[in-house]
Amino acid sequence: MFAFKTEKNLEGRLGRTGVIKTPHGEIKTPAFIPVGTKASVKGVLPDSMAELGAQAILANAYHLYLQPGSEVIDEAGGLSKFMNWDKPTFTDSGGFQVMSLGAGFKKVIAMTEDLEPEEVVAHKKDRLAKVDDDGVTFKSHLDGSEHRFTPEISMQVQHQLGADIMFAFDELTTLMDTKNYQIKSLERTRRWAIRCLAEHSRLTKARKEKPYQALFAVIQGAQHEDLRRKAAKDLSEMEEDGIKFDGFGIGGAVDKNMMREILGWVNQELPEDKPRHFLGIGEPEDLFIGVENGADTFDCVSASRQARTSSVYTDRGRFNVSNAPYKRDFEPIQAGCNCYTCKNYSRAYICHLFRAKEMVAATLATIHNEFFIINLVNQMRTAIEKNEFFEFKTEFLGRYLENKSN
Repeated sequence: MFAFKTEKNLEGRLGRTGVIKTPHGEIKTPAFIPVGTKASVKGVLPDSMAELGAQAILANAYHLYLQPGSEVIDEAGGLSKFMNWDKPTFTDSGGFQVMSLGAGFKKVIAMTEDLEPEEVVAHKKDRLAKVDDDGVTFKSHLDGSEHRFTPEISMQVQHQLGADIMFAFDELTTLMDTKNYQIKSLERTRRWAIRCLAEHSRLTKARKEKPYQALFAVIQGAQHEDLRRKAAKDLSEMEEDGIKFDGFGIGGAVDKNMMREILGWVNQELPEDKPRHFLGIGEPEDLFIGVENGADTFDCVSASRQARTSSVYTDRGRFNVSNAPYKRDFEPIQAGCNCYTCKNYSRAYICHLFRAKEMVAATLATIHNEFFIINLVNQMRTAIEKNEFFEFKTEFLGRYLENKSN
């Protein structure tokens, strides 16, 4: 019920097209997977997400564990049925919250013990996550209640959520963490991966009436080649109770100036017959790097988050549609765009909605942004199939980055 097949390789590069088969349908890769943190892409109906071309949606295990509770979603028949989404679903493990809650939502953060708290914890915020070798203790950002995640609990929560693709529980570090801490964290994540595999095997057998859920390992190691290669090799060879990981997530701290190198190190070590998901990547220029260097799927909140601030994508870069120049601009956000928003509404109307603080403003902007990013990756897939990827990349980025360079 889960499989991956490569269809065409990108000449001279690690990139490829392929198909991931899941119990809820196929995902043609490379593909962008929109993020619906709480079983919903903010402001957009699931039907609309399907119409704009989303092949799958990724939800957040930690947030759904807190609300409404993974057992509620299990009783409802799993995530797809709960949110009326008849296509594949992903859930992350809670590993991102190890970092984000651990530093009180500060943007530049570290879990390392080598830095003083004021260097890594947001101003007037407390750490909401504390890591030890067995797991992580969280304080809920909703009500302050204390919760415990271990590899076993993460697997139990994700099995209850019923996603087609799950991720092993990991400790997410940042670029501020010292290499000594990265080494310590990598070993912790490796041991947690073993426990995740064992618990995944147990739960798969115990819940054999349920569709099979694939489990991806998460590769950490920050910007260090030796750690990235070690993690990829260790996790690709790992086997517990006769099972191996079904695919791999490339995560952790990623210096965007080193994305190409990091993907190269990792994908040279990983098996070619299993899918690779690049966690948290969604900007156009980054997606080209990811596809070219062997990533099959991507997820990111950027498209919807930018939309809620009135920032919209075009083939010549992003702009804020709520700004004054667009009050009398009766053209669509992007000329020739086939999304529902661009086919029906003008920049002037959407500008008015944002200025009037109408909720539908974010909905229309999100529909456009998600369509833009999904369609861009779809175009990359078509370009690989036609042996035109590099020409498409040069043409698109030449336009898209023009304003950045001016």
